[in-house]
Amino acid sequence: MRLRWVTALVAGLVLGGLPGVASAEVEPCFDGRLPVTVEERRLDDAPTPGLPAVGPELVRVGGLADEVGRVVGELCAAPAGRAEQVVSAGGRALWRAAVERARRDTAWDSYDDRPLYWARLQLTRAVRQWAVALAPGKRERLVRRLDLAARGVADVGFRAPGRRVLVTGFDPFQLTGTSVRRSNPAGAAALRLDGRVIDTAAGKVVVEAAVLPVLWGAFDEGIVERVYGPAFAEQRPAAVVTISQGRPGRFDVERWAARWRGGSPDNNDVGARGPVPDARGWPQPALEFIETSLPVRKMVDAGTAPYPVHFNRSFCEWPVGTPGAGTPSCRTDEPTPGAAAAVGSGGDYLSNESMYRANRVRLGLGATGVLGGHLHTPVLGQPADPTALTDAAFEAERRRIVDQVTALVAVV
Repeated sequence: MRLRWVTALVAGLVLGGLPGVASAEVEPCFDGRLPVTVEERRLDDAPTPGLPAVGPELVRVGGLADEVGRVVGELCAAPAGRAEQVVSAGGRALWRAAVERARRDTAWDSYDDRPLYWARLQLTRAVRQWAVALAPGKRERLVRRLDLAARGVADVGFRAPGRRVLVTGFDPFQLTGTSVRRSNPAGAAALRLDGRVIDTAAGKVVVEAAVLPVLWGAFDEGIVERVYGPAFAEQRPAAVVTISQGRPGRFDVERWAARWRGGSPDNNDVGARGPVPDARGWPQPALEFIETSLPVRKMVDAGTAPYPVHFNRSFCEWPVGTPGAGTPSCRTDEPTPGAAAAVGSGGDYLSNESMYRANRVRLGLGATGVLGGHLHTPVLGQPADPTALTDAAFEAERRRIVDQVTALVAVV
């Protein structure tokens, strides 16, 4: 049965995308005049007047509203000196609730990554509008701490013996108009995979996972290295796989990651163009292209279904001596020594950069024996009715993609 939004708001005050919090608690605690990000403002977006905003409604039907309300209540009651503990614990609790939700059958599709995405934005928006005087820079540090925890970054670790695979997915993106309803199967796969034990021909493998933002600024701050660097430095995983959404109708195992940003806007409508910057504190060789070390032929030949799996060898390079200028040469053979990267096999957006950064720090830390590379999933469509949060075809397509991601990670 097709599910639609209810025609009335959730009982209780909805302020700044925070559902079900009594006004007596909220009014002295939050100041709606304090600035929020473009991404957080989308919490108010509804494609049709008279319907609830998409984000808070997905949090509600996805079963995470109580978790959000609990953290908001603790923030309101906390003195400024305890804020770091509140946001760290709250972010980790939200991540764990989302992972647990993804592991079981619920009234709302357990493969849906969107409730976590919008719940996280509700909490970061709450911190930005917390009506407490804070030292310069502290509010941004609190937001960053909460965001990292609610993405699973704080939970990545090798807490028990055994072989590990470390993967990352991504948030939904291109969220304008009715597209605010978008899901990202790469993020959904990360939630389904975190903590999962996979039986393989070589024995049991435990998967660790986190979800990356679609934000150039967060990549500048080193979020990819925060996920992967400690794993290489402390106890090396058997493999790392960055995962994102790619082309319609097929999976791509990407051959080359490129040291170049093409400029497309992120979830805050900010673009970035030029060479991929270094991340402070990590050894990072200045490589223009980094080649996958995943077992590509096994992944292609494994017979996973229903989508075809393609080994994408394409890349583009700038003419030697003119990075960023002229017309790039695009081919499928080998990069020219001395030429600057223009486009990787996976493009020149954040998916390419996640592969580049994860494997740059892998090589910088000498983890050459660790398998590493990128997997692009098929593009997931949207519910056919522009006023619907979901429908059976949308849910079935996401389930097929995510289940095949799991099968391909098992091959790795």
